[in-house]
Amino acid sequence: MYMEIKIILLCAASLVCGYFGALLVSKYGSRLGVVDRPNERSSHSIPTPKGGGVGIVAAFVLAALALPVSWAIWVPASLIAAMSFTGDFIEIPPKARLLPQFLAAFATLYWWHDIASLPLIALIAVIVVGTANFYNFMDGINGIAGLTGLVGFGSLAFFAFAVVPDRPVAMLSLCLACACLGFLPLNMPGARVFMGDVGSIFLGFVYAALCLFLARTWTDRACLAGFMFPFYADELSTMIIRIRAGQNLLKPHRRHLYQIMVNQRGYAHWRVSLGYAAGQIVIIGILLAIRAEGFPTVFFFLSAAFICFHLANMFIHGMWENSSCEKK
Repeated sequence: MYMEIKIILLCAASLVCGYFGALLVSKYGSRLGVVDRPNERSSHSIPTPKGGGVGIVAAFVLAALALPVSWAIWVPASLIAAMSFTGDFIEIPPKARLLPQFLAAFATLYWWHDIASLPLIALIAVIVVGTANFYNFMDGINGIAGLTGLVGFGSLAFFAFAVVPDRPVAMLSLCLACACLGFLPLNMPGARVFMGDVGSIFLGFVYAALCLFLARTWTDRACLAGFMFPFYADELSTMIIRIRAGQNLLKPHRRHLYQIMVNQRGYAHWRVSLGYAAGQIVIIGILLAIRAEGFPTVFFFLSAAFICFHLANMFIHGMWENSSCEKK
């Protein structure tokens, strides 16, 4: 009974943190100079406060301190959040961000895993840092980062409760899902505040780290990564398209599928965000259903799903480019 009450209180506190963190930034962000001003890559048209993800970070730290969770889980993630929040105030070059991100990833791996192979450690660190930045790149329209976090961490909590089980990580994931839910009313359908780097990079880092901590087999690693399928698929597919077009991957762009759907096709932000979340839920349901079949089945499904996504992405890119040429 005590544990159930503790879960309810922590979830309620996380919901409140997510909401009021976003609310405070929406009210005072302009005075503090934490504002996202529209440019040629933006999907919004008016200056909007950013950094509303501070409430999500606060919920994470509160839950981590209240639960029997190792400091090695929350300290590196908190440092990532602090650096990212600084990036919401001042422009930090991408290369300058990578060093502390990799140091945080290596610290997490050192304390969580007894991995003897240095190349494997390096590969996993790349995945953790890549996921953190993928999440940030995908946070470009109203609601998409919050909804994806709600579904992703909610599913991670279910997995940690029902499959592993790992109650502390399950409760921590559930609190993050509640914090994302609290953030959403101020970000969708109309955005009074953006999540900012402090929220998006942090969520991506924590998600990847928790997946590595929970997974005991390659099947589980593939499944848990697949819980974020829309974000991975959009980013990787867009990278392939840009490489084929001879574009510099380090140069900012507006060619993600979700951006084309909003900016070129004219769909409302919330519709596209809900579509991504719906697709995420479908993928998660299938992965949970086929998990018992083993790694080859899971890998084949994710590969087939990515091929379908990539083909659809190329088709929509082609339609956009053809219409652009006709207008010229």
